[in-house]
Amino acid sequence: MESISVTKLIFCTVLSISVCVVVQGGDWPAFRVSASGDEQWNPDVYGDTVVWQQFVGQDWDIYGADISNPGNPSVFVVAEFEDDQVEPAVYGDIVVWEDYVVSDWGIYCVDLADLDSVFIVSDFEHDQRNPAIYGNTVVWEDNYYGDWDVFGADISWLDEPVEFIVTPFEGDQQEATVYESAVVWQDNELGDLDIYSTDISDVDNQEHFLVAGYEYDQQGPAIHGSTVVWGDSFFGDSDVFGADTYEPRRPIEFTLTFQSSYEQNVDIDGHIVVWQDNRYGDWDIFGYNLTTGRDFLITDDAYDQINPAISGNVVVWEDNRDGVWNIYAAVLDGPEVGVCTSRPEGDVNGDCRVDFGDFASMASHWLEDNLE
Repeated sequence: MESISVTKLIFCTVLSISVCVVVQGGDWPAFRVSASGDEQWNPDVYGDTVVWQQFVGQDWDIYGADISNPGNPSVFVVAEFEDDQVEPAVYGDIVVWEDYVVSDWGIYCVDLADLDSVFIVSDFEHDQRNPAIYGNTVVWEDNYYGDWDVFGADISWLDEPVEFIVTPFEGDQQEATVYESAVVWQDNELGDLDIYSTDISDVDNQEHFLVAGYEYDQQGPAIHGSTVVWGDSFFGDSDVFGADTYEPRRPIEFTLTFQSSYEQNVDIDGHIVVWQDNRYGDWDIFGYNLTTGRDFLITDDAYDQINPAISGNVVVWEDNRDGVWNIYAAVLDGPEVGVCTSRPEGDVNGDCRVDFGDFASMASHWLEDNLE
């Protein structure tokens, strides 16, 4: 990266003569989802719906917003009860969170179409924490047996969730997430943190697979399709690694970043991976296009931007540029998020097609390249 304010991708192409071009990107306008003096943490997003936890009065509540009109997001309360509601996750119209009830943490949910009806997903003794949701499946970490295990539930019927266990193993299994019938998590059974996965399409006959088990720590996984990504300390700091798990017994691992900085808190949707990155001194949000093999800057505003989440082309994060942590968002478009696996000849700006925009980009740099 040559600039803090923009990502500059330098490449050469042949139109009739060789021309070196600098394509600029990463300048998407960020907008505040909810202007508030309250602390807002842990955002999640699905489509145009953003959810987060907000410290109101004396405790944490769950808020949400419809950002289909970025200039005027519509904010609403999801869960505002006694004690704390934290760590929300959203899929479709269903929001899940962990809720401190009486003396421990449980998992609760609500359908946004009927905010007055709140359902219990799991509220046994001991703690249930860090829920994630995909479709009708919710997973979380649970210390019912004394250490942390991954549990799940089918919430096809919200008032009668069907609970099951994913990892009845020694050690701690945490930070679970789910995509269709695939569940991934971080696991310290062998001493350091590794990434494991399983298929829960038949919960009574699960087979568990090692995704990444090198020395040092692999942690904080996210999954979309057969692609799993995580933060990895193999090179001494924290970098972003991934694996294709199409064949679960033989995952194909790859590296997305290996900067001398720290890259962590990874999320993925489709072919775009996002994370927080301190390569410029404070925390910024970066992305990576799996089809083009390029990383790009999403936001590097002053102060810190952390904990990103992505759905489609919408990225949300925590941002303290206003003096408190508020939730910000950006809508990605342009060549950085293009979906072609290789650019056609003449595609100067990297948007996967050859059109007048490529000629304009070339012409704007014509004199800079000392060509008549």
